[in-house]
Amino acid sequence: MKSNYIDYSDEELLDRYRDGDNSVADYLVGKYKNLVRFCAKEMYLLGGDNDDLIQEGMIGLFKAVQDFDLGRDTSFQTFAQLCVKRQMYTAIQAAGRQKHLPLNSYLSLCRDSDDAEYGGSVDLSLEMPALRSPEDEVVDNETVQRLEAALDRELSELEKQVLDLMKLGIGYVEMAHILGRSEKSVDNAIQRIKQKMKTVLKREKEEQY
Repeated sequence: MKSNYIDYSDEELLDRYRDGDNSVADYLVGKYKNLVRFCAKEMYLLGGDNDDLIQEGMIGLFKAVQDFDLGRDTSFQTFAQLCVKRQMYTAIQAAGRQKHLPLNSYLSLCRDSDDAEYGGSVDLSLEMPALRSPEDEVVDNETVQRLEAALDRELSELEKQVLDLMKLGIGYVEMAHILGRSEKSVDNAIQRIKQKMKTVLKREKEEQY
């Protein structure tokens, strides 16, 4: 009975779904609708319409119910979150509405702490000077926009996608799932972004003197 679903794990419910209990899908979609709303708030920063993102997220959630492999190591919740974010991000790209967050905001490239080569985090920022007047703010905003445009010209399509997700605080393992790329591919893109950002910053400083 549906009223007893709460007594089962997600994986047990999905096993029942595979056996023909179709109402399980409705239950799981309802259970994780708040997860969809949470993901929509994150992806909204990239320029998506919130209602549209929620709709896309629900599609991604239903796909997760359909596609989850009961033999996989990860939990259904983790898999569902990846499917929801992937569906939303794909929709944002298709609509061409993604917008970059300010590059002078704090940007942390988080790595798995168990990875000795990439332990800890790397802080990247434009280190803009403290603003003291409206005139200063206009100048600094213009500088940020110029740097954004310069970096955008340097980045490949994959690197732009990775940078978008980095700004949302999404880890590189999750990025790989969302973008349908290998972790190594995303890892390499992050390293290239860091180098290109340093090059753009260096060029900007040289042009100021």
